[in-house]
Order: sequence, then structure tokens, then C-alpha cells
Amino acid sequence: MDDFIAARAQMAISLGFHIIFACVGMVMPFLMAFAHWKYLKTNNEVYKGLTKAWSKGVAILFATGAVSGTMLSFELGLLWPGFMKHAGPIFGMPFSLEGTAFFIEAIAIGFFLYGWEKFNKWFHWFCGFLVGLSGLASGILVVAANAWMNSPAGFDYINGQYTNIDPIKAMFNEAWFPQALHMTVAAFCATGFAVAGVHAFLMMKKKNVEFHTKAFRIAAGFALIGAFGAPLSGDVAAKSVAERQPIKLAAMEAHFETEKGASFVLGGIPDEEKGEVKYAVKIPKVLSFLVSNDFNSEVKGLNDFPRDEWPPIAVVHYAFQIMIFFGVVMICIGAVYLYSFFFKKEWLDKNWFLKTFLIATPFGYIALEAGWTVTEVGRQPWIIYGIMRTADAVTPMPGIQYSFYFFTAIFVSLSLIIIFLLRRQIKMVPKLYDPTDAQFNDKNKKS
Repeated sequence: MDDFIAARAQMAISLGFHIIFACVGMVMPFLMAFAHWKYLKTNNEVYKGLTKAWSKGVAILFATGAVSGTMLSFELGLLWPGFMKHAGPIFGMPFSLEGTAFFIEAIAIGFFLYGWEKFNKWFHWFCGFLVGLSGLASGILVVAANAWMNSPAGFDYINGQYTNIDPIKAMFNEAWFPQALHMTVAAFCATGFAVAGVHAFLMMKKKNVEFHTKAFRIAAGFALIGAFGAPLSGDVAAKSVAERQPIKLAAMEAHFETEKGASFVLGGIPDEEKGEVKYAVKIPKVLSFLVSNDFNSEVKGLNDFPRDEWPPIAVVHYAFQIMIFFGVVMICIGAVYLYSFFFKKEWLDKNWFLKTFLIATPFGYIALEAGWTVTEVGRQPWIIYGIMRTADAVTPMPGIQYSFYFFTAIFVSLSLIIIFLLRRQIKMVPKLYDPTDAQFNDKNKKS
């Protein structure tokens, strides 16, 4: 394997795994805190058990995310020394602040796990809520650093030198808010659907039904917030991309020719040689409207840019289509859930309804991974957009493919460990977490 390709593949694998752990860390504590709040308001012991069960899952994934995040920070220096040499002093601030948020999260999760019956109940609840706030802050700060790569700011680039560095301006670059907003909404959608799908499956097994029903409805509520918010945050992100990175927008839509009243492309197979998209469904003027709220505005095509600055068109276009497809599917599922909740409550316990959520378990994360593929691959061939090419930042050290194999093995191992631990937690629900189960009561009597 070519060292450059191995380095990019290693970062892709690492980010692909870590983004899942990060999103769970951003959202799962809020589900936990909501269940805890319900317990404090209703004194229903099922909510207390649910809070404890979810808190153990948060702890497991927090530990895993810490490992994968640490690995990523080392990879940036090992694989991309040319990038870190210049970028480190400029966008280092969000990484430093992310470290602070991480330590706050670690302290808060320790207080929460071991604070039952020891702290004031509302202080204890706040500790759980603080886990969510610090996890959310960590995610947003890391996205700010990534946004800087798409919209570099906070320095002057003169004769190959980076001068007049302003870390604050670099952190709050033009891309950080659109990216952070869309990432946060997507995280709620993905994690909500994943958790709801797991509990829907367990509801279908007809065991601990009340416990899993309450869990399912909380998770589904968070999933709906993300699903219905995604088109709005996506619109903000797309307008930002159109303004800052028009070539990325053109690649997303496989839009080759500059034109007014540009069509929005659904599906299709891009043909870069002929400059066309085969078998696509085109909706006239919609792309122009989405970009600038004007049906007749001009949208730049790929042919207006040098060919050596084109990203891989097919990869970006297919990833964008995948993201859109699964996003629309989740919106439709969310609409069905709302209809059933308000008008057809008998549907909520039907097998077909629960199977729908079970099938949708991975949809949010598929859309999320596709969206990050658009973000990262769509920026190529640049690692710092318009300033430094990715090929110029890679390490000159040979043998990177072995590092790729090693890190891939670690991430696969981490995933297997997580699956084992989470399955064990699920199996312990009757004994440890569900007070309505006979096994739970028997255990308490013995203790």
C-alpha cells in the first residue's frame, strides 16, 4: 500500500470509529439526565433503574472514546507532521479547551456514578447533566478545529509563512457554527435512533416491557428532535459550503456546468470525462434556491475550477446522496411516530412499528458517516483549504501501511469489547435495573 494512501486510510478508519463514540458521548448523557429527572419528578423506580443502566453505558463509551481520541491526537502528529508544524500554533486553542471539557466530564461522571444516596438529589442530577454539557462542548470544540481546515482564518499567509496568528479568530472561523450545529443535530438523531432501535428490539422479546418502553420513548423523542432539525441545520451548512467551498458543493451535486436556475440532483452516476450525471432525477432550479434563496441564482460548476483541485467526485456525490436518503427516511419514521403517538397509540406496541425502529437502528450513523465523508473528501486535495495540500503534509517516514494495520486492529478490538460489555449490561437489566422484575426483587432480598 502506498504510504500516502495508508496515512489517509488510517485517519479515515480512526475518525470513522471515533465519531460514533464521540456522538454517543455528546448525546447519551442527556438521555440519562432526562430519565433521572423523570425519576426525581415521579419517584418511579423504573426511571431510576433506567438512569443507572444508561449511566453504565455512558461510562463504557466514555472510556472507549478517551482511548480512541488519544490515539487520534497521536496520529495527527505521526502521520501529518507538515500540517501540525504550521497548524498547531493556530488552531491549538480548541484542542486545549477540549481537554479541559474532557476532564470536567470525567469528574462529573465519577460524581454521578458514585453519588447515589450520597449527594443532594438535585446536585447529583446536575452532575449527570454536566456530563452531557461537557461532552457536547468537547464535540463542538473538536469540530471548530476541523472547521478551521475548511475555512482557515486567524493568520496571514505570506511567502509560505504563517504570521499574525490570532487563535480566537481561528477557532471562531466562518465554518465553525454551521458545522457544529449540523454535527450536534446529527448526533442527537443518530444516537436517538440507535438507542430507540435497541430498546424496540428488547420490547419485541416481551421481557421487562415497561422498562424498555420508557427507554424507547425517551430515545425516540431525542431522535425526532434530531431528525426534524437536520434539514434546518443542513440548510445552514449547505449555504455556508456554497459560499466558502463552491467546488465542494459542485462535487456534492456532481454539478459540472455553471448555470443559473441550477437543478437539484437526486441519485445518478457521475461521468467525469463527459461532464454529466447519468440516470439522475433533476429538480429544476431547486439547487439555486437552496444555495441563495433565489431560484434563478448562479451556481458554479466543476468545470470552472482547475482539474487538479477537484475532489473525488463520485465519492463525494454518493456520500451526499446516502446522507440525504437516510435523513429523509428518518424524517418519515419520525412523522409516523408522531402520528401514532397523538392519533394511533395502539400502533406504539405493534411489532411492525417496533421493527421499523429496529431496522432504523444504524440509519443515523450511516448518514453521519456519509456526511463526514462529504466534509473530508470534499475538501481534497487540501488539508488546509486553499493553502496546504494533503500530499505536502504527510510524513516522509516509510512503512505507514503497518501503522494502518495496527491501528485498524485496535479499533476493531475496541468495538468487539464494547459490544461484549454492552450486551452484558443488557442481560443484567432484570437483575440490576428493572424493579418490576422478580429477579431484581430476589437479588435485593438476598442482599
